[in-house]
Amino acid sequence: MPSPDHSGLFLNRRQMLQRSGAGFGTLALQALLAAEGLAASGGSQLPNPLSPRPPHFSPRVRSVIFLFMYGGPSHIDLLDPKPELEKWHGKAIPVWKPEDAFMGRKTQNLAMQSYYSFKKHGQSGIDFAEVYPNLAKHADDLCVIRSMHAESNNHGPALLQMNSGFMQPGRPSMGSWVTYGLGSESQNLPAFVVLLDHQGAPVNGALNWSNGFMPAAFQGVPLRSSGEPIAYLSPPKGVSTSQQRARLDLLQQWNTEYARTNPADSELSARIASYELAFRMQMNAGECTDIAKEPAWLQKQYGLENPVTKHFGRNCLLARRLVERGVRFVQVYSGGNDGPKAWDAHDDLKKNHDLHCAETDAPIAALLSDLKARGLWDSTLVVWGGEFGRSPVAENGKGRDHHPKGFSMWLAGGGIKGGIIHGATDEFGYNAVKDRVSVPDLHATILHQLGLNHEQLTYRHFGRDFRLTDVSGEVVRSILA
Repeated sequence: MPSPDHSGLFLNRRQMLQRSGAGFGTLALQALLAAEGLAASGGSQLPNPLSPRPPHFSPRVRSVIFLFMYGGPSHIDLLDPKPELEKWHGKAIPVWKPEDAFMGRKTQNLAMQSYYSFKKHGQSGIDFAEVYPNLAKHADDLCVIRSMHAESNNHGPALLQMNSGFMQPGRPSMGSWVTYGLGSESQNLPAFVVLLDHQGAPVNGALNWSNGFMPAAFQGVPLRSSGEPIAYLSPPKGVSTSQQRARLDLLQQWNTEYARTNPADSELSARIASYELAFRMQMNAGECTDIAKEPAWLQKQYGLENPVTKHFGRNCLLARRLVERGVRFVQVYSGGNDGPKAWDAHDDLKKNHDLHCAETDAPIAALLSDLKARGLWDSTLVVWGGEFGRSPVAENGKGRDHHPKGFSMWLAGGGIKGGIIHGATDEFGYNAVKDRVSVPDLHATILHQLGLNHEQLTYRHFGRDFRLTDVSGEVVRSILA
């Protein structure tokens, strides 16, 4: 008759994995418990897929923060002024094609000038719209790419392409590729963290940070900016230390025995690595998300005292804390899960962008200043942008439609030339026409800054070597310092 503390031992392997899945934060392996003095050491260890791995060449940066403006920020209203639209306002422009319109008859070939005035900033004289005054102070730190182009004018496929390089689901996201290529520098936090808008996730949900066909250890981990950092991270109520120890010892025994007879099962080592990480995160994730100890003046700079900026500001501050602790890839989303909650300005562009620029301007500027102040500027690459831009013609008189044929993004931080503009769209902001940058080009450049050759970073699946950039992509070397 087993003692009450060991009643949980009488489960088969499948039942154990099913029950532990809902509370994965309670799981750790025997070696971890031994390190904590909770169990005797012993037993062979499987290779950890999150172990740090050397880059292909000397990297310029250690971490990436991708500020993702979900919904499609308007390049011609924020970073790419088009005086010609003032002259053509209300008239048909010659470059427009009806098949490019996502909203069909709601979008007509009637040019719409920007609602905002532009001004040149910094010694570089880069143009910024009036709604980004704090970001404009960093003009000499930014490389503004005005010649981005993508393949889809639909949010779902466009998000997938920007995140994974493909418009179809099932491929690993960029953060997963980075984690696969470099492993993790942090023993206590995920290598790839996702910080969502407080109003919800973008369309596609977890597919945007999926590990695809790679082991689950490489997927992005959504981290809550307040409360319990990760769902089910805390141990379930009523589980004693001895019960937990017994279950973990048994799980270790099962996994080790299975691994010896199934050496090709990479999913097992990924699962074990997740258990190990989960145990460490029990003691460390809470500390990372506790920003109460940050100076009051810094919290104010990030906008935490302002109800408009506090949500995105908290995520920007958390992003800094994450890269400071060795997290490789942090994706920070601005924009809720539909319509006006996102940068999806179909109905009223001014109302939409007034709101989202106000939410993000001060926090982004604070993040850039904070990275410099803490010595993280040279080791961190910051990327800003959405899945596409907005059309230069009007939708329902006040809005703008989706537009992937030409839009803007910016990069800043280690190894990137500051105070430059790369590429151009035509006089209407319709087509990228000079020094065009594709999504694979962007991905190749980000990987390059991390010391990864995008042509050599491959993963074999179903007999084929896959890569983030597939069969295209060139590093945009003219923007590199």
